[in-house]
Amino acid sequence: MFSQLFETVPDALVVVDGSGRIVAANGNAERLFGYQPQSMIGLDIEVLMPAGVRDRHRQHRNGYMASPRVRSMGGTNQALIGQRLDGQQFPVEIALSPIASNEGPRFLASVRDISESQRARQALVRARYDALIARIGQLALESADVGKVIESLPSLLAEALKVEAVAVAFLNPDRTNIEIGASFGFDADWLEPLSGAEQPNGLLWQALSHGLPTIVGNLSRASEREQVLSLPDGVAGSSAVIPLLDRDRPMGALIALSREAHRFDHDALHLLQSVANMLAALMQRRRTEEQLAHSQRLDAVGQLTGGVAHDFNNLLTIISGCLQLLEVEYGGQSAAAEELIGSALRSVSRGAELTSKLLAFARRQRLTPRSVDPRTLLHDIEVMLRRTLGDLIQLKIECPDSIAMTHADAAQLDTALVNLSLNARDAMPRGGEITLAASERWITANDAATGLNSGHYVVFSVTDTGMGMTPDTLERAIEPFFTTKDVGRGSGLGLSMVYGFARQSGGHLQIDSRLGYGTRVELYLPVAQRAASVETPATSGMTRGDDELVLVVEDEPEVRDIAVAFLKSLGYRTEAVGSAAEALSRLAVNSEIALLFSDVMLGSGMNGHELALAARKLRPELAVLMTSGYNDPVIAAREETVSALELLRKPYRREQLAEAVSRNLKPAK
Repeated sequence: MFSQLFETVPDALVVVDGSGRIVAANGNAERLFGYQPQSMIGLDIEVLMPAGVRDRHRQHRNGYMASPRVRSMGGTNQALIGQRLDGQQFPVEIALSPIASNEGPRFLASVRDISESQRARQALVRARYDALIARIGQLALESADVGKVIESLPSLLAEALKVEAVAVAFLNPDRTNIEIGASFGFDADWLEPLSGAEQPNGLLWQALSHGLPTIVGNLSRASEREQVLSLPDGVAGSSAVIPLLDRDRPMGALIALSREAHRFDHDALHLLQSVANMLAALMQRRRTEEQLAHSQRLDAVGQLTGGVAHDFNNLLTIISGCLQLLEVEYGGQSAAAEELIGSALRSVSRGAELTSKLLAFARRQRLTPRSVDPRTLLHDIEVMLRRTLGDLIQLKIECPDSIAMTHADAAQLDTALVNLSLNARDAMPRGGEITLAASERWITANDAATGLNSGHYVVFSVTDTGMGMTPDTLERAIEPFFTTKDVGRGSGLGLSMVYGFARQSGGHLQIDSRLGYGTRVELYLPVAQRAASVETPATSGMTRGDDELVLVVEDEPEVRDIAVAFLKSLGYRTEAVGSAAEALSRLAVNSEIALLFSDVMLGSGMNGHELALAARKLRPELAVLMTSGYNDPVIAAREETVSALELLRKPYRREQLAEAVSRNLKPAK
């Protein structure tokens, strides 16, 4: 009966003695392992498995025979491999049972080839994993809140992988701490070692440092360096740490933990890596969208401030003009009147400085870039700052001897660095250290987040040891009129002006700050390709006209009246119109007009630059002088002759107008 059952059972059956030799094998076993009938008798059972595991199997076999028990099929999750006579290997499941025998201890092994069922299980697992990736991708596309997507990931992954715990961890901005973004299954004792202070020897920190996945198959046998968490005694467990990469630089990690050893097979690791890649891309997209929105918001504010500055400068021109005319008429007659007029004119100057800062933020100021030596510039600034910063501030200058020249407006660059240094001083009321440095940096296409074109830049940096900024303050730092200083101690335009100057110069402003760790402001400016400079006309005393006829074009009647009054007081005849069309009509019929004095912005119709081009076509020898409350670079860039036209900035003084008109009339005479 036994022999009949032995042959009819569908599984391969093998009987071994106490020494591990095969004493019986049914036909299914011989066919499964590729042996001829009766040829397996007398062989060691280890010949039915790969050579690499035979010694380890002998140890397991001896332990089992010393304490035999029934072990059912599929009672272990370990992958068991059989080997045929021709060397082919295949996955198997094995059931073991001791058998009583007159010949001594015998052990029955029931062996089943699970190749097909294993492939089916793998297909189901992979289908489940693929469905999860698709679900996460759909969540990322549909959700406007990246935080909610991150919060949902740990539970989804833990369910799909059938593991106990999953967490998403992020490095903080200064890369000294780990913060848990979301977790599932981690209790407080497990989370505490993951977050907090730097642990350079831990497995998580090692993975983040090298940017490579780190797997521990059996945590109970892992070294201290390999421990992500401490598990209870007797629990083997396994862990996987998959870094989240931001342009090859880790910004965080996915952490998965199982109480089962060797739980993370190829498919599980592929799922974790796919989710990590998707999450990293999602984080990069969110950062890019935030930067784009911030840039668009600043551009909108810039356009608004540019328009406000234009209108405000027109008002200042009227006020300043009236005051100057009063000064000419009554200034010498009364000391009190002269003092009042002087005080009012000084207030106008302060208003003009305010609009100048607004224009700097709006990138509407006219710059005169040239080659600037950073070493010389920093030396000059150092001399001034050491007298200005006070005894509580230590100033440190860092600049290599061989640094390249930068291409920028020297005066504006000087002002920007001084403003940044004074901001740094104000951030350290109890004293501290300011480091003013310059270095060279190459920007590649991968650094697109800065908004800079690829190329070679000089980077000026101002670093302080103050308290730093909160995230909310940092986000608004360069908005015009935003300030954390007490009332009367700042206009909130310092960083705005530096930002506008940087962008108009083809550069960038980068601010890194964290509360309690100080602030670092970096000003990127392009390296000079060749020497570039602009001649600054020498100023002279008040110059009077010789009865030349000047055509004044200004759409604001009161501003137009001030210009006419100034010119008449300087000895010029005038004609005044409010539009470009009227100006061209006058030029066509009056050959006596010697100079066209026009505002850049003329309301509807042609702007001042377009008028200048049309006027030069009618009268190539005509002298042209432009004026404006701001200069729109978009308009200016379209005009080939703009660089040859002098621009008189509003509000202007009478002597400035006299010099500019005289200077432009000379070539025409």
